[in-house]
Amino acid sequence: MSIKSFKYDEVGLNRFFGTLEAKIMELLWNSEEMSIKEVQSRLEQSKPINFNTVMTVMNRLVDKGILLKRSRSRQSLYKPSQSKERFIEEQSKKLTENLFEEFGGLVINHMIDVLKEVDQELLDQLELKIQGLKRKPE
Repeated sequence: MSIKSFKYDEVGLNRFFGTLEAKIMELLWNSEEMSIKEVQSRLEQSKPINFNTVMTVMNRLVDKGILLKRSRSRQSLYKPSQSKERFIEEQSKKLTENLFEEFGGLVINHMIDVLKEVDQELLDQLELKIQGLKRKPE
């Protein structure tokens, strides 16, 4: 599954999704399968939201491959196609690959600069990973 846009000025899931999409995904990642009505009901705890709006957004997430839909008697149940952790792993990997493809060495330099400023442990992890890559026979 591929997210078409990444919003660098947002935070969390809003980097990948619209606000309502992010709320729906968060709900579903923290629950079992849910119907549209159940999702709408939980979302309405913060403010009223139209059933048709929730249905449209959820069905678009199905079309994108982010949600799975199955029918049970007279209602459809929805669940994420993958765990939140796997989703973030996939999306961050694609984003990194795209950045390296387009900007190469600049990305490496900026990542290392940020690692030095933020977290010595992350810098140590990077160093171990690089050492492991250097040891692999070609």
